[in-house]
Amino acid sequence: MVRFSIALTALLVLCVAATAAVPDWPNWRGPTHDGKSAETGLLAEWPDDGPPLLWKMSGLGKGFSSVAIVGNRLYTMGDRNEKQYILAVDLETRKELWAAEVGKPWGDGTRCTPTVDDGLVYGLGTHGDLVCVQAADGREVWRKNFEKDFGGRMMSSWGYSESPQTDGDKLICTPGAKDAIVAALNKKTGETVWKCAMPDIGGKGKDGAGYASICVTEAAGVRQYVTIVGRGAIGVRASDGKFLWGYNRVANGTADIPDAIPSGDRVFVSTGYGDGGAALLKLSADGQGVKAEEVYFLEPKTFQNHHGGMILLGDYIYAGHGRGRGKPVCIELKTGRIVWQADRQPGSGSAAVTWADGHVYFRNENAQMALVEATPEAYRLKGRFKIAVKNGQSWAHPVIHDGKLYLRDHDDLVCYDIRKK
Repeated sequence: MVRFSIALTALLVLCVAATAAVPDWPNWRGPTHDGKSAETGLLAEWPDDGPPLLWKMSGLGKGFSSVAIVGNRLYTMGDRNEKQYILAVDLETRKELWAAEVGKPWGDGTRCTPTVDDGLVYGLGTHGDLVCVQAADGREVWRKNFEKDFGGRMMSSWGYSESPQTDGDKLICTPGAKDAIVAALNKKTGETVWKCAMPDIGGKGKDGAGYASICVTEAAGVRQYVTIVGRGAIGVRASDGKFLWGYNRVANGTADIPDAIPSGDRVFVSTGYGDGGAALLKLSADGQGVKAEEVYFLEPKTFQNHHGGMILLGDYIYAGHGRGRGKPVCIELKTGRIVWQADRQPGSGSAAVTWADGHVYFRNENAQMALVEATPEAYRLKGRFKIAVKNGQSWAHPVIHDGKLYLRDHDDLVCYDIRKK
């Protein structure tokens, strides 16, 4: 009997550990801000009609926002009833728990994916309203406005789109002002910790914030925030907001959108719209600062990422290539060599990407999902299906959590079972 009790206890411990092992997806592009999920045991091929659809829910409003998942709660943003909101949903019942008002609506809706950290939720409205609310009940804690409080601006007229990130006790964001291109705020009070002024780094692009979200790197031995603003890629020292370096050549005159991809002392950057392109930068110490040197530059016809993002796996980048195309491509990071391109892409329009368990998930603008093996050996399509809903351009980035694929499409959210049986 004692042995049975010990065995039963051990089994229960293993079950609890397995349950606890599912990491949250607490912000834009996941727990490590790189679009990658640590989950395993997922389907390596899809049936002809795609994986099983578990459920669909409606009522989220207009928006291209993706979702964040912490515990059994899902968070997103949307426009409805002439207002913009951060929303919290119970995943078991799929009932809305609360809706926190952010600001005025915006045509085709929200862009930001909420960040959930330490019991707080952060969301950025398209008019520049940055709001912090309690995760428990949606009660507002503090708010700022990029234009009114910082004199901020966007590089073009499509509205603020970044997903602000937390780093320790700070919330990092991109107001886009001349004296506050990037700012660090106390994440609990909203008080300004520091502001980074934007110097002249070149004539390409436009002044103001871009559409990318900030990533963190320790390149050249300096903790820094890297992003792409209206004039190109920049690096800002995390400790005090000192401007470290800028790279103008990758900017375009319409919208600089994809997040930068850090890797050790290197950063890969790309923008679209025909006059962007891509580049690998080498960051190194330069006196009290950091300098960025171009390792190579890829012309737009060779590679440009529109707005679906890129995935770095080992020494290779996987992404959609082309303005409004999303053609699957694999690039060798250190050389910029195009290793392979899809001869016939499974979907059309820009492709939003996520990676899990050896595969890249491509979501094309026309609501076509594709599963592509993440290997530099060759392009291997492992399945495709038409998403069950299409309310507009299918742009929201896919999220993988607890063996499920979550796809937001404006007012609707669908959930597919992608676990191996």
